Amino acid sequence: MTDPACFSATGSTAVTFPSGALEDRAVVRHVRALADGYGLVCDTTPFHPEDHSWPDQPGDRGAVEYGGRVLPVVDSVIGAAHRVTGELRVAGDITVRRGDPDWTWHVVHVVTDEPWDLAGHEVRLSVDPGRRAGLSAGHTGCELVGPALNAALRERWGKEVALDSLGAPDFDKIAIVSSRIGAHGSVDRYRMSKSLRRKGFVAEGLAGELGDLEARVNALLAQWVAEDVPVTVRTDGPSIADRRHFVCAVRQGTVTAACGGTHVATTGELGRVTARLELAEDGKELVLRTSMGEMAT
Repeated sequence: MTDPACFSATGSTAVTFPSGALEDRAVVRHVRALADGYGLVCDTTPFHPEDHSWPDQPGDRGAVEYGGRVLPVVDSVIGAAHRVTGELRVAGDITVRRGDPDWTWHVVHVVTDEPWDLAGHEVRLSVDPGRRAGLSAGHTGCELVGPALNAALRERWGKEVALDSLGAPDFDKIAIVSSRIGAHGSVDRYRMSKSLRRKGFVAEGLAGELGDLEARVNALLAQWVAEDVPVTVRTDGPSIADRRHFVCAVRQGTVTAACGGTHVATTGELGRVTARLELAEDGKELVLRTSMGEMAT
């Protein structure tokens, strides 16, 4: 293990994945043993990590190279380090909140080969481009299908609630329970609870209208893909701790959402996007499956 104080006190990991970067040179600031391998913390990285609090997009995989050695990076996760003690908590062990001034935030590159000799040295980091491309497409489709679903459900609200960036009642944000990004696809789950009904959502007759709702959602998605407009990630700063936002200007307005993931450059890259809705027999969960070709397992 490297000196913990030297890496935690110098600030959070700088990240280049918001711009689409796949390679970078970096200095290994910390090495530690994990339950399933070893974790490398660098001063900067192109690797996108899986978020511990909202694990929608899986972490990047790839490689770290140094002195003729190539170590496969099998996962990328979030780590939080105490500025004074250097204590590093990883993924599910993190209990502190972002913004706590006593902690810095890091991308932890998980490797299975012993990496102790890498500490303090400059290495080459490279992300698996095929995996990144698939997950970026899946995440972009997921960010677009939310407002498309909101628009399709607009008439099912009997009370005023928070609106999305296009001005529709934000069902996607209000009701979502989980979201999981895959290669060229995503699965979003919504809780059709009593509290949702109390907020004004009318669920009666929803099962019989799923086909019509799907058609409306898919029509909007097809329109936005055909427009082939730019997709960007707006950042508040260079580090993994800084907030990032998805931004995409379509005909109806600008879709914006807090989002820490990776994305394609334009909507046209998605090709045909298809959304499918499923309502549980008891009516308590709505599942939205979005695909651009076959989702990877």
